[in-house]
Amino acid sequence: MRMAIDCHDGLLFTTLKLTYLGQTGVIENVVIDTGATHSILSPDSVRELGLEYDDEDQIVASVGLGGKQYAFVKKVDKVEFGPFKVSSCTMDFCVIDLAGKVNGLLGLDLLSSVGTVIDLKNMLLYEGI
Repeated sequence: MRMAIDCHDGLLFTTLKLTYLGQTGVIENVVIDTGATHSILSPDSVRELGLEYDDEDQIVASVGLGGKQYAFVKKVDKVEFGPFKVSSCTMDFCVIDLAGKVNGLLGLDLLSSVGTVIDLKNMLLYEGI
């Protein structure tokens, strides 16, 4: 089980498939970010799935290089990246890049849950032993 990753502008990029309430969409331009404890997606990238903030959603704060940001949290049916699948997990949703070039961060929560190995020499993600 391997997945090719892309590197441009000094960042590692991949594509995710997200399923929410039975609707599946593809989110491109997701940065593989081992410095992010939680995976985060832009609300604009999932709006077509009907995934939007509502008053019952939990709000969380995160601190990163860009300062403090607030996100809403939702449970999703499934997240897939390459051959990896994570079912019934929570995701954070907030604006990541005002220019819209980055639609999300694939963080340690999902990467470690499937035992991902990042092979930078061959630009691959694969499952560890």
